[in-house]
Amino acid sequence: MVSKSENSPSIELNKKLVLFDGVCNLCNGAIQFMIKHDKEDTFLYAALQSDIGKKLIAERNIDTEKVDSILLIEPGVAYYDKSDAALQIGKQLRGYRTISSILYLIPSGLRNIVYDFIARNRYNWYGKREACMIPTAELKAKFLD
Repeated sequence: MVSKSENSPSIELNKKLVLFDGVCNLCNGAIQFMIKHDKEDTFLYAALQSDIGKKLIAERNIDTEKVDSILLIEPGVAYYDKSDAALQIGKQLRGYRTISSILYLIPSGLRNIVYDFIARNRYNWYGKREACMIPTAELKAKFLD
């Protein structure tokens, strides 16, 4: 957990927002995976590059030179970055709660070494899109503009 947040006017209070790198193929695949496994409809999504993504990043004074792949924002509570974000997300997905809880026992410094290595190499390994993902009509409600 990184910091408290007072207001996020565009996000329903019972939802959590995942900000992701909209041009990263690995990140887009992770979002598709999350949508499929989010049986309780917990998450909303927005690209880091979107207007809402930029606004939420600026409101929280997040340095995108240090965090540029995934953020989890819980309105009125906190935001999480790097491996903490990934594990907090996993704790909300049925079938992944236990493994996420176990991985949380590993110190964040060690988890983030692995996370940063993957984040640095994600474009080389998985490729990059020219533009952010455009959700289908049925998924559009899960994405903030």
